[in-house]
Amino acid sequence: MQVVTGEEMGRIDRFTIEEIGLKEEVLMESAGRAAANKIMESISPSDNVGILIGTGNNGGDGFVIARCLLDAGFKVDVWLIPPESKVKGAALYHLNVFKNSGYTFADYSSFKSDEKEVPGQWDVIVDTLLGTGVQGSLREPYHAIVQSINQSSCKVISVDIPSGVPANKGEVEGEAVKASVTFILQSPKLSAFLAPADEYYGKWECVDIGLPIRAYHAVKPDRYLWSREQVSASFPARNKHTHKGSYGKGLLAGGSIHMTGAPVLAATSALRSGAGLLTTAVPEEALSTVASQVAESTFLPLPSKEGEVSEEVGTLDLSLSNYDGVAAGPGLGRNEGTRTFVQKLLNEVKGPLVLDADALFVLKELGEEWRKRDFPLILTPHPGELAHLTGLSPAEVNRQRFSISRSFAAQHGCYLILKGPHTIVTTPEGRQYVNDSGNPSLAKGGTGDVLTGMILSFVMSHSAIQEALSNAVFLHGKAADMLVDDVSSPHSVVAGDVVQQLPLTFRSILHS
Repeated sequence: MQVVTGEEMGRIDRFTIEEIGLKEEVLMESAGRAAANKIMESISPSDNVGILIGTGNNGGDGFVIARCLLDAGFKVDVWLIPPESKVKGAALYHLNVFKNSGYTFADYSSFKSDEKEVPGQWDVIVDTLLGTGVQGSLREPYHAIVQSINQSSCKVISVDIPSGVPANKGEVEGEAVKASVTFILQSPKLSAFLAPADEYYGKWECVDIGLPIRAYHAVKPDRYLWSREQVSASFPARNKHTHKGSYGKGLLAGGSIHMTGAPVLAATSALRSGAGLLTTAVPEEALSTVASQVAESTFLPLPSKEGEVSEEVGTLDLSLSNYDGVAAGPGLGRNEGTRTFVQKLLNEVKGPLVLDADALFVLKELGEEWRKRDFPLILTPHPGELAHLTGLSPAEVNRQRFSISRSFAAQHGCYLILKGPHTIVTTPEGRQYVNDSGNPSLAKGGTGDVLTGMILSFVMSHSAIQEALSNAVFLHGKAADMLVDDVSSPHSVVAGDVVQQLPLTFRSILHS
């Protein structure tokens, strides 16, 4: 499933109409019927339904929906908000079909002031007021109508996008419909994954309206939703004739005397995620503490100074080219020794290299050094870390998560995992994959270390780097979802719980 901007969706529609030859009225009928079917599944025949219709394609969809619900015997009131004379094109066609079917609507523009509140007898409001072209704050009468919707106790169902929510950004200017449910037509828009706009959608579901795949190929949005279906299809099976060497020899580097938990979490999650052989590299002073908690790993002591890796590490032969994958950063510290170590990894690792946490912090100091790798480089920043790397503010990164991620990955030739709600995996070519698992329980120290270990394991076992990264992100979030659904609450989950949940998570996704 592809994720689009409002403009891309418009171009897909136009290509379908102008190049493929499907009439706009036919597309609107298909969209409205598909949405109506979902609406009828989500409400009761006894519900009193109010459908609020605006101009444009969203309003045209509303007339199709209203006709379908009335034909099916539902109790429906229809309000046309603009004067009928303002309805044009395919929307006007379906307004006339609605009337010719024997149905009527109320003309909101003729209402008296005391009639303009949402009626108290409505149980459900279907919002087909405004579509993806919203710019800025709502004008009247839409501002007052949306206020009335939000103040009501009705279940609110938005079609395609909640009215007042922009398609491409997270900021919502002024009032917008706060939907209980949104039935998105064909493809989710960027704002479904950007805060705070994502909260206005409520629970959302995409509805297939039959747009030809050729139209998507022509427009090439190159953003995709990565969910359970994609994980199941791309996760590699284990052959009974394999051995531990078949699943990768990995190196996990991290830790310091004050942060021994980070490498423990990362190493344990790498092993729980299927790594065949794992070596954990930690500063000598932290070795005994870490080794006592990860029995299945071998260990590589790193020279240390004041509990953190020292610059001496740059002179050692660590045989880094012998590993199938390397991950570094969790708990490593931010001293000169870390900078030297990360530079060494960039120069000497001859396979996928994952940099997280403190390794990302020192990366900016290395100038052009890290852009010269001939092997995959995977960076896993949260918004604050990407802000540090780009010189932007965390707020700016969050406002433009898609565009900043894409430009950074393309500019530096790396895979970028921008963590947070709706984590985005971006490839060096600029393709983007949005995760749909996870919940606020992951907003805890250590959960990023768990993800680092999973990524290390997966890049050694998957044939495609992007699939490895997207699968790790999804299963990491799914483990948290299962914890919250089954045994806990977002408040009490800790990173260690996520590691312990991985076996059941893998079983539920991969063997169901």
